[in-house]
Amino acid sequence: MGAVAIDCTLGQAGHARQILERITPGGRLLGIDRDPRAVEAVRVALAQYGPAVVIVQGRFSELGSIGAQNGFAKADLILFDFGLSSNQIDDPERGFSFRGEGPLDMRMDPTAGVTAATIVNESDVREIERMIREYGEERWARRIAQFIVARRPLRTTRDLAEAVEAAIPKAAWPRDINVSTRAFQGLRIAVNDELGEIEAGLRAALMTLKPGGRMATISFHSLEDRLVKSFFNVESKDCICPPQQPVCTCGHRATLRIVTRRPVRPSEDEVAANPRARSARLRVAEKI
Repeated sequence: MGAVAIDCTLGQAGHARQILERITPGGRLLGIDRDPRAVEAVRVALAQYGPAVVIVQGRFSELGSIGAQNGFAKADLILFDFGLSSNQIDDPERGFSFRGEGPLDMRMDPTAGVTAATIVNESDVREIERMIREYGEERWARRIAQFIVARRPLRTTRDLAEAVEAAIPKAAWPRDINVSTRAFQGLRIAVNDELGEIEAGLRAALMTLKPGGRMATISFHSLEDRLVKSFFNVESKDCICPPQQPVCTCGHRATLRIVTRRPVRPSEDEVAANPRARSARLRVAEKI
């Protein structure tokens, strides 16, 4: 009790509520989310905690300034839960899912930035291929990009899904996920600059944590997890010079101690209760 915590990805406030139950009375929570709809819903959901919780709409890359402006310049705990909330996935109007018919949007903040429709209809074929290959890790990225360009204009999620389905030979369709999953992921990450946000957010969290404070991250795909693992590894070392260099010249000093050497995965019971948690990976580090 009495701790200062920051939830950088509020979503539906599941984690925020759990944190508040453990740190109140006496503790305070700052909640941040890019999605204005989530922010409004969470303000209502957590109203019972009164001044113990402060809710702000913004990007977690802005954590330093948001924290300072709201009296959370230093924190004992910072949590990141990357990816999408169930509400965003299940609402066809947000354009995140290939399962329903909706506009090609994919923005976490629907009031800012470019939509997926702008990207698929205005970017050249090489740029679309790069996004789908780099962010979606899709080996059919070139054919998908070619099919997208040939079918322009694409206006709905169904238009995009049909382009992907046509581009990938049926014999090569994955058995464990929908054939459109990786292409949608790649475009969504590009629309929201998710990897850039994670890198900036982790750096901001490190600056905001008190000594002895901990940051926890929950990742849902390998790109996110790799970024976190690399950041934790670098910040837990005193020297980051190339291995072949005989004398240290970097001057780097460790700022973190890794708590989870391997990522924590959900149990079978957790996956049974929430199938979307099956790919989740939790990593924790403590500030020195």
